Amino acid sequence: MNLHAYPWHTALASEWLSHRERFAHAWLIHGMPGIGKTQFALAAAAALLCESPEDGLACGRCLACGWLTKGNHPDLRRIRPDAIAAEEGAADEEMSSASEDAPVAADPSATGKKSLSREIRIEQIRAVENWFNQATHRAGYRVALIYPAESLNVVSANALLKVLEEPAPHTVFLLVTDAMDRLMPTLISRCRKLPLSGPSREASMTWLASQGVKDPAGWLSASGGAPVHALKMSQQSSIPCPDWLQSFVSNLSTQHNRDMGTLAESLAKSPATVWLDTLQRLSVDLSLLAHGLPLRYYPALQELLQPVAARAQPSRLSELGSWINAQRRIAQHPLTPKLFCQAALDRFAAYCAATHASVD
Repeated sequence: MNLHAYPWHTALASEWLSHRERFAHAWLIHGMPGIGKTQFALAAAAALLCESPEDGLACGRCLACGWLTKGNHPDLRRIRPDAIAAEEGAADEEMSSASEDAPVAADPSATGKKSLSREIRIEQIRAVENWFNQATHRAGYRVALIYPAESLNVVSANALLKVLEEPAPHTVFLLVTDAMDRLMPTLISRCRKLPLSGPSREASMTWLASQGVKDPAGWLSASGGAPVHALKMSQQSSIPCPDWLQSFVSNLSTQHNRDMGTLAESLAKSPATVWLDTLQRLSVDLSLLAHGLPLRYYPALQELLQPVAARAQPSRLSELGSWINAQRRIAQHPLTPKLFCQAALDRFAAYCAATHASVD
């Protein structure tokens, strides 16, 4: 566990945590995705548990910091979906077991087991109720880190709400969210809000370059200006604008070769959320270009996108963005990934057509 926030959040963390004697029992840390909110919350938890904080931040040398670095401090609990815990490399015993009614994987025959939940379930809240009522191990704070908070379902959110209404002494809840509008208003009302912003574009590119990222400007654009997300993207792909996207936009531009079967077969091998995110960014760029505004995500595609934006109806591009958002709700478990992908590509092309083709 890294005990420090990203450089652009260090000053805020120090100022905020220096007033812990007036600390609220629940904080809602919010801001745009990919700017380091979860790491900020982890650094805050480390500072609260540290036995010799310096300028409000974790010292990195005390016994508590040693436990945190190894990821086994008994007064810290991370409450997040099992799928995220697995992505973070959590040990099996750290993850709550999948419930019996968890959805099966898209291809159960390929995995032979149920998929991990992407929700924070009520069992996870109940599992820490006894922990709330125990004495802390070092006579200090107890910290519950909940992320992403929008992963709470209705039942688990209500269970957490009851806990927040009668908090245990010396317990601090840190909730992290990308989408505050997806949280229950009553849950929001029980928390103090702490908004986080990202660094400037120049500072982001400098930081990305220091991390060894080539073409930091391109990756930063592709991530929508979120440096942490840009770094992760650069570690998962070789170029900011993937080859398949350039091929797809070329087809849209020339209105030739509209059969998306081969491309869909290739894309279906990656998670649907990945290519849907890319299509969503592309739809935003098209809408911006249609209104005479500069591209946000893929400036390298401007020449190819120009004729597409010129013939597409702005209202239809707006409908396209809404349609892609709706697909995200079923993206985790498409029954047939290839058909799901091909249908999405065909639908995208239909929305960009000059004529009012049916997209039903």
